[in-house]
Amino acid sequence: MTIRPLALGLCLANPIPTWADTSVSVALDWMLNTNHVGLVIARDRGLYAAEGLEVELLPYSDTNSAALLAGGAADFAYMTSLGFMSAQAGGAEMVALWATMQHDPGRLVYNSDNADIARPADLSGKTYAGFGSAWEEALIGTMIRNDGGEPAWDTVTLGTGAYEALASGAVDFTLEVSTWEGVNSTLLGRRQSSFTYADFGIPDQQTGYIGTRADTLVQNPDLVRRFMRATLAGYEWAADHPDEAAQVLIAAGDFPNPQLVHGSMRAITEGGYLRDGDTPVGSIDPERFSAMARFLFDSGVLKDASGKALEWPGDVSTWFNQRWREQES
Repeated sequence: MTIRPLALGLCLANPIPTWADTSVSVALDWMLNTNHVGLVIARDRGLYAAEGLEVELLPYSDTNSAALLAGGAADFAYMTSLGFMSAQAGGAEMVALWATMQHDPGRLVYNSDNADIARPADLSGKTYAGFGSAWEEALIGTMIRNDGGEPAWDTVTLGTGAYEALASGAVDFTLEVSTWEGVNSTLLGRRQSSFTYADFGIPDQQTGYIGTRADTLVQNPDLVRRFMRATLAGYEWAADHPDEAAQVLIAAGDFPNPQLVHGSMRAITEGGYLRDGDTPVGSIDPERFSAMARFLFDSGVLKDASGKALEWPGDVSTWFNQRWREQES
């Protein structure tokens, strides 16, 4: 078995689509942002068209992307690790094909001038601006406990309003994605400090899974290979050309602050999120995949339809499949 070489230079040199005979839809996990850059590059630079695909990126909605995929409303989906693993653990017949971020860009953040916070243990009794998921409680509780503190704090659910609340001092801490909200805070001149999850007992997860339904993988493996080859080429080009990729993304969406898009792309590429050393872009690490799944099970985050915590199945290796990278020589 050999990995098929990508004619990346040829595709990008001739970005005008020449043919497209198969329509494909992709559900996004959030509003268009730099995490999705490879999908946009592949669509707008003709890489999907070169594989005979006409790809539609479905706009973000109140229904999460994993549910849209499981329900047949999309052919592929870009999913958070929590969204994918929750759906999979709940019985959805889907499979991860790809992991965009090779490390977790998330972090716990607080105002640098808050003299009461110097370590996670200091978060006990403080006020957290949250987003309403069980993952947050497991993550924060584990960090505080592993630093020797009492995992007890007050939560106000604010969604994206959490960042303004933190900046104003109305709350003590929140969670953010360093490659987006973190970049934005820097551009706004906010003095904030952070704790990295992996430093306090949280597995360093990969995230940004692209997946499909299990029946699609079985019944139409050629479609999966073509879609994923072009997606890989899009993300590889973005990793090599972050500023040009930012411009393509800006042209495709509605971004009030282009500096944020450029800054985010630089943070992603310079931080080793898309490509970490010799690790191929999009590669899923079986050990880290299993470690995060085990953490979510053991923390009671993954539940069945009745709300009962699920038990660790012992093996999650069938939850992902990257054989699309291979081709008979």
